[in-house]
Amino acid sequence: MEITAKLKDHYPFVLAVMGGSIFFAGHLLPQLRFPIEFDTIQLSRYGKATSGGKIVWTVPPRENVRGRTVLVLDDILDGGETLAAIRDRVNSLGAAAFYSAVLTDKNIGRDKPIVPDFIGLKLPNRYVFGCGMDVSGAWRNLPEIYAVKDS
Repeated sequence: MEITAKLKDHYPFVLAVMGGSIFFAGHLLPQLRFPIEFDTIQLSRYGKATSGGKIVWTVPPRENVRGRTVLVLDDILDGGETLAAIRDRVNSLGAAAFYSAVLTDKNIGRDKPIVPDFIGLKLPNRYVFGCGMDVSGAWRNLPEIYAVKDS
């Protein structure tokens, strides 16, 4: 596994972005066969909407990331603004290194402000849900990824 090869000797501080990455974190963490420290953060650009707005932090990262190698887990990289904001916040708190892993990376046809270090699945530019990703606040619990029908 790429994450193991890169981070096994760094005792990383893993931050899961709630609530979307709960599914991803629950499946990934048991695969990491090395010691980690774990916490959660929460922010959103979407709320229950299907398009992003202003970033709202509910649970920001804490000072305990200072001097640490940090791995952030998120469900999907759409435009990249949210993950870039997380990177900037974690780095401003003094992290020694920042890595990101996303369950899915959506091809939106343009450059993004951040490129994840680890990607589970690349997706076409469709609105998707399931495996932790929601549609209007629902269906995060589905064990598969579905796309909303084009209208």
